[in-house]
Amino acid sequence: MTAPVFVDTNVLIYSLDKTQPRKQPLAERWRAELWRSRRGRISYQVLQEFYANVATKWPAIKDQARAEIRDLLAWRPVPIDGPVIEQAWKLQDRYHLSFWDSLIIAAAKAASCRYLLTEDLQAGQDLSGVLVVNPFLQDPASPLPG
Repeated sequence: MTAPVFVDTNVLIYSLDKTQPRKQPLAERWRAELWRSRRGRISYQVLQEFYANVATKWPAIKDQARAEIRDLLAWRPVPIDGPVIEQAWKLQDRYHLSFWDSLIIAAAKAASCRYLLTEDLQAGQDLSGVLVVNPFLQDPASPLPG
């Protein structure tokens, strides 16, 4: 794997979710591989969604989530600014996606990512140069498609 990989919020959440015995270890392996390879990318939107979800679902570990966010700042989060929003609108209109999914794709494009790691979109779909990879169908040790 050589191209940057944008990580959606759900992967970060599953890495902490002990109620998901199948998804949690896969999410952890993806995160570990992206740290090792230094290919992980995110946006401030992802960090905000991650914290809000963790603080709501598991208030006892919100300090852990805060520490994780501090670490994830090394992944150079994409700010959600005017050009990213404009790109999201174009993607939303072209692919008939939700605004929030379109914003994730726009941020991935802004970070020059070839891959988007998410379970929220169709695996294998190419969205204007960003290829969707389902982290629960693709092992991080396997070569990425495309």
